[in-house]
Amino acid sequence: MSWGFLRHLLSGVNKYSTGIGRIWVAVVFIFRLLVYVVAAENIWKYEHDEFECNIQQPGCENVCFDHFFPVSHIRLWALQLIVVSTPSLLVVFHVAYRENREKRHNQKLYKSPREIDGGLLCTYLISLILKTGFEIVFLVLFYKLYNGFKVPHLVKCDVRPCPNTVDCYISKPTEKMIFLYFLVATSCLCVVLNLSELSYLIFK
Repeated sequence: MSWGFLRHLLSGVNKYSTGIGRIWVAVVFIFRLLVYVVAAENIWKYEHDEFECNIQQPGCENVCFDHFFPVSHIRLWALQLIVVSTPSLLVVFHVAYRENREKRHNQKLYKSPREIDGGLLCTYLISLILKTGFEIVFLVLFYKLYNGFKVPHLVKCDVRPCPNTVDCYISKPTEKMIFLYFLVATSCLCVVLNLSELSYLIFK
């Protein structure tokens, strides 16, 4: 998939954001999107091929991998990036609506299309609430799917068709855990930034 559209979207929203909103865009673009594309994607690239169990029973290794990794970390992270960036489209659409309305009436109806006020303020607040909600949902999802924010060196599997409890080994667990902690930290930072911007706009 191409990440160009997401970068273009975030750059467009940056024009209508507050100072805190611009920091959020920078965090998403530099510390999440670039880290995903440059480093994280390669770490999980061959996770299934490098997952090994100490048994040759046909199907056992595949079933164990699916049991411990129902969704790939990296695919879930990609989905999270897309979903938390999507509410920003609301702001872009609202500004486009404003500009189109002014063209139709052939007169200036708003002080500035980039000023956050009136209906645009409501749209902006809704987008912040949605982004914060999605971030929290994905953090809970990560925690529930993988039994905490950790990547174990060894997992014990007794799922059929494995004849007994077998030991399975995850490749590069320490490296993966570092990136998982980084993922969680940046998500929490984005939640804090969204809540700070929400508070700033409400009290202002």
